[in-house]
Amino acid sequence: MSEDHIHHPLLCVPVRNAGYGSALRLFRERDGSRCAVAFTSEDRLREVLGERQDWVPLAEPALRDLARPLGVDALVVDPNLVAPPVAPPTAPPAAPVAATAPAMAGAPVRTRGRSWDSGLNGVFRATVAVGAADLLLQLLS
Repeated sequence: MSEDHIHHPLLCVPVRNAGYGSALRLFRERDGSRCAVAFTSEDRLREVLGERQDWVPLAEPALRDLARPLGVDALVVDPNLVAPPVAPPTAPPAAPVAATAPAMAGAPVRTRGRSWDSGLNGVFRATVAVGAADLLLQLLS
């Protein structure tokens, strides 16, 4: 029997919003290799990835066809082990310490017109502000 005549059940496949539509969300296996992930039910997906995870219904062959051009051949159905969501901090972060010269270590990384918050973004902005004020005072003196 050809594969065209085989009925494949729909799987719940995690996706992310890519601005232009939905993009397949890829994961990593324990050895670090990339894999596609699917779930046999929406409840199972929500249990593992959380209530806010977007998903689309796809049959296994369609999912494999989407993942293959990305260099991903592995498919994991109903994974159990997923890192827990990161809890927000309970205490407010300490106030940044301003330096006299800009420090590039905390600089945001630019990707597609957006800045990525490296966790030191506030420190970087404060440092740049102090450095710019210092430079302005030197030019006016």
